[in-house]
Amino acid sequence: MQFMKKTVRDVEVAGKTVLVRVDWNVPGDSEGAVGDDYRIIQSLPTLKYLVERDAKVVVISHRGRPKGEVVEKYSLRRAAEHASELLGVEVDFVDEIIGERATGRIGRLESGQILCLENLRFDVREKQNDSEFAVELANGCDLFVQDGFGVVHRAHTSTAAVTDQLPSVSGLLLEREIVTISESMQNPERPLVSIIGGAKISDKIEVIEQFMTVSDSVMIGGAMANTFLVAQGHEVGASLFEEDAVDTAKKLLDSDLGAKIILLTDGGVGAGKSVDADAERTNKQVDEITDDDMALDVVLSEDVRVLLEKAVTVIWNGPVGYTEIPVFAQGSNEIAELVADKPTTIIGGGDTAGYVRTWQQTNKGEFSHISTGGGASLDLMAGKELPGVAVLLDK
Repeated sequence: MQFMKKTVRDVEVAGKTVLVRVDWNVPGDSEGAVGDDYRIIQSLPTLKYLVERDAKVVVISHRGRPKGEVVEKYSLRRAAEHASELLGVEVDFVDEIIGERATGRIGRLESGQILCLENLRFDVREKQNDSEFAVELANGCDLFVQDGFGVVHRAHTSTAAVTDQLPSVSGLLLEREIVTISESMQNPERPLVSIIGGAKISDKIEVIEQFMTVSDSVMIGGAMANTFLVAQGHEVGASLFEEDAVDTAKKLLDSDLGAKIILLTDGGVGAGKSVDADAERTNKQVDEITDDDMALDVVLSEDVRVLLEKAVTVIWNGPVGYTEIPVFAQGSNEIAELVADKPTTIIGGGDTAGYVRTWQQTNKGEFSHISTGGGASLDLMAGKELPGVAVLLDK
């Protein structure tokens, strides 16, 4: 697939001050130390490309949900320090987004240097797609590079309004995410098996419909599967399900493509409506669930295992169990073992990416693409236009 937007490769960057939107929205402790650094690591190729070509680089990002307030644990200072260690190049930091000190530091940048500004969401205008804030962000810069795939499904100041102020192109990560995911949806090697987990059908209805169109099989697990079971007339006990989406689930099952849906249902249950780390697991078939049972994991049937073994392309978005508690991660673990090392396995961002990277710490297996975007991955898979991509310069 050809990427239809200009990238950093298509423009001259030497000597220019380049504003780069990355996604350093990484978890951390109460003091802001970086936990999972996957998103920072994935942003490095674009930063290296710019530094090696003598650009002056200004990095912007958000972290956490500070809601327009200055919250120290969400500061980007520690993320910038971590990026410095990974890059082997100093990433300077200023605790302003805009203002005299930020502007002054930008003006003093020399070719090959990197400066990180403070958390964009310390200013409430970031989420408002504010044109005045965009003017202030662009001040002193010559070019804008969008490399935060995880945020391009939202029209915020740093994804939309800023592109009215500067020539705007894609970074290398954004290009790779879009090309890889789109190619797998539009021109997959078959058989293609899609796996969808999570809690709410309403969050993923368009993705399910798209998967039903392009996939050979669509496996549905997690709490989402419970809603489909209720639509089929089953009792799900104390299990989470989406009452308002039961009719939607029934329509999907009864549609012309409904036969592609495979519900991952039999599995591990816990007792009661609350679950803790000491919860005990009991394996039950779906027709054995009692009023006090909460379905929290799946047990793969032999037919499902065979389909996954034969699949050439797998797209997986959403764990199929309550993976935070190990006894309820068994189904997701088995899927990971079956789909690792295939020619193409696309792991959707968010919870799925976090789970898979944790799984890899103690298991052997590689996945061809682990996305950095949660909602952005879903919207791209659903065929939606991504606002933060649409505004970039066309090739």
